[in-house]
Amino acid sequence: MKMRPTAPTLLAPSVAPLRLLSLVIPARDEEGCVASTVERLAHELTARAIPHEIIVVDDGSTDRTWPILQDLQARFPAVRPLQNTGQHGFGRAVVHGLDAMNGDAVIVTMADDSDDIHDVVLYWETLNEGYDCVFGSRFMRGGSTIDYPALKLVLNRLANLFIASLFRLQFNDTTNAFKAYRRTVIEGCRPFIAPHFNLTIELPLKAIVRGYSWTVVPITWRNRRTGVAKLKIREMGSRYFFICMYVWLEKYFSRGDYRKNGG
Repeated sequence: MKMRPTAPTLLAPSVAPLRLLSLVIPARDEEGCVASTVERLAHELTARAIPHEIIVVDDGSTDRTWPILQDLQARFPAVRPLQNTGQHGFGRAVVHGLDAMNGDAVIVTMADDSDDIHDVVLYWETLNEGYDCVFGSRFMRGGSTIDYPALKLVLNRLANLFIASLFRLQFNDTTNAFKAYRRTVIEGCRPFIAPHFNLTIELPLKAIVRGYSWTVVPITWRNRRTGVAKLKIREMGSRYFFICMYVWLEKYFSRGDYRKNGG
């Protein structure tokens, strides 16, 4: 089992107990992997006696993703498939799931089984220590990546170095979507404006800037074994930069208007 080191970035924890974990999984043309991802999550969370719901948002799939989700719902009562019938995009699909969740905590995870199910349990346990947010890092001691494409890795490291420097963070994996939040954080960070993968940085950066407590744990990531990655690097640079500057302006010029509990 992974051990969580004392993180220099943690803030004072909150204390509200948690009763239900929501998993939000955006899925677009994931017929080759979504069933195994959901099945493994459902079995692990049930075995650990973690109360949960698994919300899978079909974001305009043209393959058999939706029929597969309907079959999963029939076999696993905790599975809640949804269709995003509006504008598509990773961020829009995630927000659609956040809008529908019943839990008082949420983990955003991927449909391609790239995130380790044991890290889902670690996130839940760490949230229950009282933190508002739990962020994972693949690049800290105890974290790891498996079959990470070389070019994508270089660009990832440069992007995260830029974000950490801009916001003066001791956190090196902001761009990873796989993170955990209490419901109070989600509601306190609305409205969300990122329609695509740039939501992966809007959520944690807003939470940090608005004063929610957070800590970092080591996680494992493995490259997808089926299907095609949906992140188009050439399309995302300006979108990530826009969100970074949007939240940076809030940090330094909003005069605390959006901070946790007001003030």
